Amino acid sequence: MTTTATTPATLRLGHSPDPDDAFMWWPLFEVDGEPPSIRSSRFRFEQVEIDIEAANRRAEAGDDLLEITALSCGQFPRVADRYAITACGSSMGEGYGPKLVAATPTSIEDLQQSRPRIAIPGARTTSALVLGIRMAGREFEPVEVPFEEVPDAVLDGRADAGVVIHEGQLTYGDLGLQLVEDLGTWWGERTGGPLPLGVNVVRRDLDDQFGPGTLTEIAALLEASVAMALDQRDRSLAYAMRFGRGIDRDVADRFVELYVNRLTVDAGEDGRKAVERLFAEAATAGLLSDPGAITFVRGG
Repeated sequence: MTTTATTPATLRLGHSPDPDDAFMWWPLFEVDGEPPSIRSSRFRFEQVEIDIEAANRRAEAGDDLLEITALSCGQFPRVADRYAITACGSSMGEGYGPKLVAATPTSIEDLQQSRPRIAIPGARTTSALVLGIRMAGREFEPVEVPFEEVPDAVLDGRADAGVVIHEGQLTYGDLGLQLVEDLGTWWGERTGGPLPLGVNVVRRDLDDQFGPGTLTEIAALLEASVAMALDQRDRSLAYAMRFGRGIDRDVADRFVELYVNRLTVDAGEDGRKAVERLFAEAATAGLLSDPGAITFVRGG
C-alpha cells in the first residue's frame, strides 16, 4: 500500500455483520453512493463484513491481515505481536453478556457435574473463554457451530446447552430456550467490572508503512466515527437495521444500547483493567497465556 498526494491509501476495516458494529463505523464508509461522512486526506476505509470467529482465525493465521478488525477479546493474546487494541470500538457488558441456555430448566451446577455438550460460537470467542473459566475445571465437550446455529444445536439435541451471542442474547426466550446463566452478570459479580467481549484492533506495522504517529491518526478517525454515530443515533440505527437479520427496530435498538456504550467511546482505565483481569483469570485457568499489561491506542 502506498499513499500519494491524490490517492489515499485503503485501510480495510473488518467488522461482524451485526447492528452494533455497523452502527458505529458507517461514518467511515461510502453509503448508498454517498462519500464518507468522516474523511481523511491520507486514508480511505473499506468495509469488510466478517463473522467474528472468521476474524479471529484470520488474525491468527497471519495471511492477508486486515489493517483494522474486530476481534474477540479472548483472542487478543494470540495476536498481540501484530495488533494493538484501540481505546474506542470495544464491546463490553456492564453486568450482562453472553447467555448460557438450555432446552429445559437446569443449573450451572448440574452442567458442571455431567460433562455436558455445550454449543459455542467459535473456540476463539470470548464467550467460549468465559465459559471455560465458569466451568471451573469441570470437563465439558465443546460443540463448535456458527453463532446463529447455537439455538438450533440446543433445541435439536446436538448439545445439552449453548452460549448465545449477538441478538440471540435478547431473543433466545422467543425460541423456547431457558436461561441457565448470564455469563456477563456472573463475571460482574465476580470481578466488580465489565466483561470485555469484543475489541477493535489495528495493525502495529502501519506506523512503519505510513510513518510514526499513524496509529494515533487512525485511532482519532475511529473515535470520530463512534462519536458521530452516537450523535446521529436515528440515522445510525437506520443503517444498523440492515444488519439485523430480521429483528425489529426495538430489538436492534436494545442491542445497540447494550454494546455501544460509554466504554465503546473510550474503554478507559475501567476497560483496560477489565481486559487484564480477563487474561489473568484465563491464564490461571490454563486457557491462555497472559500477555501482561495492556496499552490502548488513542487518538491524538
